[in-house]
Amino acid sequence: MGEFGFILHPLSLKEDVARKYPIARVVPERLLEWALTKMRPKTLSHISGVVGADGASAEGWFVGCPIAPRQFTTMPEEWVVERIAASCRLAAEVGAKIVGLGALTAVVGDAGRRVAERVEVAVTTGNSYTVATAVEGLLKAAELMAHEPADSVAAVVGATGSIGRVCAHLLAGTVAQLILLGRDKARLESVASQLPASSQVEVSVDTARDLGRADLVLTVTSAVDTVIEPHHLKVGAVVCDVARPRDVSRRVAKERPDVLVIEGGVVAVPGDVDFGFNFGFPPGTAYACMAETMTLALEGRYEPFSLGRELDIERVREISRLAQKHGFRLAGFRSFERALTDDEIAKTREEAEKRRRS
Repeated sequence: MGEFGFILHPLSLKEDVARKYPIARVVPERLLEWALTKMRPKTLSHISGVVGADGASAEGWFVGCPIAPRQFTTMPEEWVVERIAASCRLAAEVGAKIVGLGALTAVVGDAGRRVAERVEVAVTTGNSYTVATAVEGLLKAAELMAHEPADSVAAVVGATGSIGRVCAHLLAGTVAQLILLGRDKARLESVASQLPASSQVEVSVDTARDLGRADLVLTVTSAVDTVIEPHHLKVGAVVCDVARPRDVSRRVAKERPDVLVIEGGVVAVPGDVDFGFNFGFPPGTAYACMAETMTLALEGRYEPFSLGRELDIERVREISRLAQKHGFRLAGFRSFERALTDDEIAKTREEAEKRRRS
């Protein structure tokens, strides 16, 4: 049996801490942040029932890392990295042979490298499978919104990051035009220079101006606050938000009924999985980064599969094949922590068509 661990941390401080400690709902956020600095990593639950191909099975543990989203940028990096490493050590103590880094724990310390250097257990960010499912989800959602990818303009927000760069590679040969958006023009141009020469690619540091040209948007920044607001988006746009915390403002859902926003990297887990902890997903589903960790455990491959800011495109393709082999699959679409129905998607498409005609 494969053994794995996965590191969680609060994304919405009040909501997520309250899953374990209900009193957090009435405690001021700054006081919660202070309280987290006094806490140690904690085992949150035991995970069972993951069953893959050829009789392979896996069990795991969720470990809570007590770091608030804002603390990833306001606290010294050394403090943050050591807290994540301590969480990985705890996962190893309870039996994990590979540990996945969730949300912002996968961003700091050179995208997991500094954490991996401090622990003996194998560490992965899960970013390879996150990329694969994000692009798959974006293209499937595009079809539902009547966009033909080959005729569409796509944008990658956060294109210089480890996930954004590979997403750009995967989209470059699929869409008519690709816009790479970020804060550093030189780094954006470096990414663009690595894409196929036949691709029509441009770079921009003006998200507010150029995002509105895109039919399809894949956003994956490491920002703590939202970066995409309702006025930024084109009529009928499809947005795949891979970032955690999310890049897309909740105002988009309220003010833009013509725009389809989906969460990237949500997959169904094979077997009768019991996570033993409510992390906000429907039963039997998980983030793709979790699924990568489980897939590697099912394969008995206890190795640093996805680490650092330069992901390997071939590894993205490999983990996609392995996950498919074991029965992981895209689990429909979710938007702002809830499942989207076919009727809701159809209404979004109708609203987009109505606005285009007006």
